[in-house]
Amino acid sequence: MIYLDNAATTVRKPPAVAEAVLSALGSFGNSGRGAYGEALDAGRCIYETRLLLGELFHCPAERVCFAPNSTAALNTAIAGLFAPGDHVISTDWEHNSVLRPLYRFRAQGGAVDFLPADRQGRLDWDALPFLLRRETKAVVCTHASNLTGDAVDLRRVGQFCRAHGLLLVVDASQTAGLLPIDMEEMGIDVLCFTGHKSLMGPQGTGGLCVGPGVEVRPLLTGGTGVQSYRETQPEEYPTRLEAGTLNGHGIAGLRAALRFRRELGRETILARELGLARRFYEQVRDIPGIRFYGDCEARERAPIVTLNLGDADSGAVADALWEGCQIAVRPGAHCAPRLHRALGTEEQGAVRFSWSWYSTEEETDAAAAALRALAEA
Repeated sequence: MIYLDNAATTVRKPPAVAEAVLSALGSFGNSGRGAYGEALDAGRCIYETRLLLGELFHCPAERVCFAPNSTAALNTAIAGLFAPGDHVISTDWEHNSVLRPLYRFRAQGGAVDFLPADRQGRLDWDALPFLLRRETKAVVCTHASNLTGDAVDLRRVGQFCRAHGLLLVVDASQTAGLLPIDMEEMGIDVLCFTGHKSLMGPQGTGGLCVGPGVEVRPLLTGGTGVQSYRETQPEEYPTRLEAGTLNGHGIAGLRAALRFRRELGRETILARELGLARRFYEQVRDIPGIRFYGDCEARERAPIVTLNLGDADSGAVADALWEGCQIAVRPGAHCAPRLHRALGTEEQGAVRFSWSWYSTEEETDAAAAALRALAEA
């Protein structure tokens, strides 16, 4: 199999990830629920993982809060920061993990405006000041589109938010561990991430990093192992946003993935992944009738190439690549309905190719050859 659906999840992980999960399954107790060795081992692992994530994103470790994935983290942030009467600005690039919580917020008495994208998928940043209202509370946006791979200039958005006293909430699902993220420098107040994509950790891991001075109301309440006689969730981070038993086994795998990434270096990983995406693009860009979505030649972007072959249904193209060549890609709507509407691809969808550290030049060349042969056929 040639696996090029890494924007959905990375299948190939560093060997240490699986080893860490297996070891934790046989040895971890419940963090914070006892002073015996197994519970303390779990607690130490979780704490070290907080440190590694805090170092990666430039966030205090005690404000790194774990969640099952980006979707859970984004729901926590959106439900915990905004109230009826507030106004939020977002973009047409967003995934449903942002859109659906915002639509629910709107149905509960909030207001939302979206920065529009044009037919090429470009966001109209000049329109941002015109969306401001007296009751505007925040900008909620992705760091990079999961459909096109194009990246948002977070420094520019952060400066805008600071100038107008707004919060900045970022969905880093496609970029965590890949593109540079400095919460303090970029003015990010809440960063939501998942562990199973660019970080190459296990599914079921992720979280939100909450900047100093930002207060997020808990989405869930329950056991924390501390302050058990309180009737309400503890106010201190990270327990404020971590009700119930954490996924210690998955976090052990995430710690191993973070160690692997730190040893290799973010720049090394990004250069390889973007290099493979560019190699593929250069081999297929002259296919007659091919259409690309997003700026595949940009220097800072996610390692994604999204395209269509003429009027062919994206699902049919993906099926042909799989059945004929065992090449795994993602067709369809990609949980990004607003951007598909902007691109005019609601009915056709699009075919997304995406790379990881474990993708190879040979696989990339084979995928390009298969796409060209399919187009010619």
